[in-house]
Amino acid sequence: MTATRAAAPLAAFVLHRYDWSESSVIVDLFTRAQGRTAVVAKGAKKPHSNLRAVLLPFQRINVTLGKLPEGEGASDIQTLRQAEWAGGLSMLTGEALFSGFYLNELLMKLLARHDPHPALFDAYAQTLPSLADVDELRVQSALRAFELRLLREIGLLPDLALATLTLQPLKPEGLYALRPEAGVIEAAPDEAGVPGAVLAALQAALARSQLDALQQTCALALPALKAQLRALLHYHLGSTPLRTRQVMHDLRTL
Repeated sequence: MTATRAAAPLAAFVLHRYDWSESSVIVDLFTRAQGRTAVVAKGAKKPHSNLRAVLLPFQRINVTLGKLPEGEGASDIQTLRQAEWAGGLSMLTGEALFSGFYLNELLMKLLARHDPHPALFDAYAQTLPSLADVDELRVQSALRAFELRLLREIGLLPDLALATLTLQPLKPEGLYALRPEAGVIEAAPDEAGVPGAVLAALQAALARSQLDALQQTCALALPALKAQLRALLHYHLGSTPLRTRQVMHDLRTL
């Protein structure tokens, strides 16, 4: 008789959790091998549960999951068998905490379940420590770089080194805009555009999966890039506003 092989642990981060019963919670995980996955953590709300101290946001964990239910009408929620802390950064606080929840909300809204993106998982893990940087320019550059990686991973970002309509290389000194339906086009005269040389450098960093270079290049045209990426994300997210972005805006205007 062949012994049943135990499921291999998966590297994961907690994106969101909500109550399921008096003692259990549903947790949305971002796993490296399976992508975004919903699990039920039975007994996680009990005072002495080991899961209470493990299922925290922004902390890398290793999880063991039950099999995905099969058959027509079956739920896509798996059972969390085990979760262990895998080491990570200190807990985010203040604005860094909101920035982290902003990334989580983007992943929740834009990633389909059970669609693996291991490179995006690695970029997420690498971005989190940057959110706690005291230099606001580095924080904003890290956020823009992750937005670009996310959009590229899910097929919503055109080639930034080419004019989308003509497929011709951008003029290095020209100013360009990123449009949801038109792609990369020449910026309007009254619009803050991104230099063609910067867009080409962003494309090169994306193609090589060089997150550090991507962050550094984002810093070269941060105000224009932030506005254009915000419009692009708003278009693909639909009419539902991001809760974290609204909270951050409200706090800054108090």
